[in-house]
Amino acid sequence: MKNVLMIIAPVNFRDEELLEPKKILEDSGAKVTVASKGTALAKGSRGASVKVDISISQVNVANYDAVVFVGGSGATVYLNDVTAHSIAKQTLAQGKILAAICMAPSIIANAGLLKGKKATAFPSESSNLTSKGAIVEDKNVVQEGKIITGKGPQAAKEFGEKIRDSLK
Repeated sequence: MKNVLMIIAPVNFRDEELLEPKKILEDSGAKVTVASKGTALAKGSRGASVKVDISISQVNVANYDAVVFVGGSGATVYLNDVTAHSIAKQTLAQGKILAAICMAPSIIANAGLLKGKKATAFPSESSNLTSKGAIVEDKNVVQEGKIITGKGPQAAKEFGEKIRDSLK
């Protein structure tokens, strides 16, 4: 069984960017753990309330096969977060899948992990990705090696399927 960590903002994560990939992954037999910062119950921008399993400060990347950063306006809380950047760096260093959707690719770009790599993100994040050396593509989902990026809510299903397929 594959173990996937999904990191969401304490408030204003994008509901479908968590819930659609989470369902796809769980339906394929993966165990999904939800992490956040400073809360036991996270609130989505569309009304979802989600139980947080673990604080990002307690994450041990070695326990997961993939780490997914979920977007939404609340994800700005992780843009310059040392713990989030460390989790992202460890994920790649350990040869695991690192995924981010919507505005969350800026988190991994800010961690220095998209330099020279193809990626996509919500249009508002394109200039940040470019400034960090990413090659921005106007596609719903882009995979380069172990890094998977998604454009936004409309890409949530395809993003989840790409993560699932990459874990096989």
